[in-house]
Amino acid sequence: MKLPRARAYRRGRIEIIPMIDVMLFLLATFMLASLSMQNLHSFAVNLPQGQAKTLSTGTSVTLTVTQDSRIFLNQTPVTLGSLADTLKPMLQGPETSVVVAADGNAPNGVVVQAMLQTRKAGAEHFLIAVKHAD
Repeated sequence: MKLPRARAYRRGRIEIIPMIDVMLFLLATFMLASLSMQNLHSFAVNLPQGQAKTLSTGTSVTLTVTQDSRIFLNQTPVTLGSLADTLKPMLQGPETSVVVAADGNAPNGVVVQAMLQTRKAGAEHFLIAVKHAD
């Protein structure tokens, strides 16, 4: 005759709920960290306000047009005539985006001419930087 044990043998279990909590915490941490690492290579300009969702780009070049019609590529001063030649080596294929950070008071003609010169250099994707309206 077999006697039952006083204490039944219990198999160990892996609880998944604490693991899910840790994964959600890590996800939120990495999302916030990646948002704070976004870096525009431009000068401080008075961006126009607008409603736009935040986009992330793999590789980008920042085209800055100031209020007094000065043009910069990643903080390098250029002219409209030399813009295409300076930008060509910076473009790393068709997936490179050009972030246009134009001052709200910059002449529209200069901004359009600068964008046409970047198109001439081979840029296909443009992103317009705006100040988020609260």
